[in-house]
Amino acid sequence: MTASTDVLTEKVVAAMRRYRVGAYVVGVGLLVLVLVAMPLKYFADQPLLVAIVGPIHGFLYMGYLALTADLGVKARWPVGKLLLVALAGTIPFVSFIAERKVTAPLRAAAG
Repeated sequence: MTASTDVLTEKVVAAMRRYRVGAYVVGVGLLVLVLVAMPLKYFADQPLLVAIVGPIHGFLYMGYLALTADLGVKARWPVGKLLLVALAGTIPFVSFIAERKVTAPLRAAAG
C-alpha cells in the first residue's frame, strides 16, 4: 500500500467499510447476472431474470462507483488506482479481489 493509506483516519476507515459492503453487493449481483441469469436467457430461452437482475446490477454499480470515488478521494489514491478499482465491479470475481487488496490496511490495523 502507498504511504497515503498507511495512516487510517476515521473518515477513511468509514469509507472503507462502506466500500467493502458495496463491493460484495455488486460482486454477488454480477455473479447472479453472469452465472445464473444469462445462461437462463441464452440456453433456456428465459430472459426474465436478465431483465430483472441486469438493471438492478447497473443501479448497484453506480452506487459502487460513488463508494469507490468516496474512498479514493479520502484515501488520496492516484487516479489510475481509482479507475482500476472502479472497473473491478464489471468483471466477475474481481470486485472480491479488489476489496481484499483495498481494505488490507483496515484489516491489518484491526489486528
